[in-house]
Amino acid sequence: MTVPERIIQSSDALKVFPLPSAVLFPHSVIPLHIFEPRYRDMVGDALSSDQVMALAQLEPGWETHYAGRPPVQEMMCVGLIVWHEKLEDGRYNLLLQGVCRARMVAELPSERLYREMRVELLPDPSYHGPEEEQLRQAVLELAGRVPPSFSEGLLPAVARANGGTLADVVAAAIIPEPERRQELLSELDVRVRLQAVIDEVGELLGRLQPMRPTGPLN
Repeated sequence: MTVPERIIQSSDALKVFPLPSAVLFPHSVIPLHIFEPRYRDMVGDALSSDQVMALAQLEPGWETHYAGRPPVQEMMCVGLIVWHEKLEDGRYNLLLQGVCRARMVAELPSERLYREMRVELLPDPSYHGPEEEQLRQAVLELAGRVPPSFSEGLLPAVARANGGTLADVVAAAIIPEPERRQELLSELDVRVRLQAVIDEVGELLGRLQPMRPTGPLN
């Protein structure tokens, strides 16, 4: 079964890992350490079936209800477990690769400890516009002001990506704030999302000084 087929099949009962401060974008990867028993069960079930699970942001005020089922933001990212390591005590380290946006339709009653939801998958429509080249140029300028260790992985990805994927790849790399990441995850208009990420790169450039050359000049 292909990855798109697995994602579609999972949408009727999607395994969801809610977190208060982590937002996954499609086409990016996030490392996770799974230690709670309910989510260790979830990862074990995912690994024994389709390797699919979603990451969802908890709504504000979750602190007093975390042991139960506090509300989550309706927009989330469905991902695929692309690497995992099971530790001796049952915890997991894993890498979750974002695949597709999804909107929660309903939370399902379940006898399991972890949460499952029926979702609507929201793949990006095809888009080509001037914002793509504007964003690529902005990232090139950014690459000249940051250490090579930051830009060497981003530049090839930006060169390959188009449309909504381009916006997501750059957003995942440069935006740390969970609230802003969630806003961009929730933005379904690709043109608006591209422009928003262009603005984010511009603000970052405004805070950075051009890198000074090191070593001899001649």
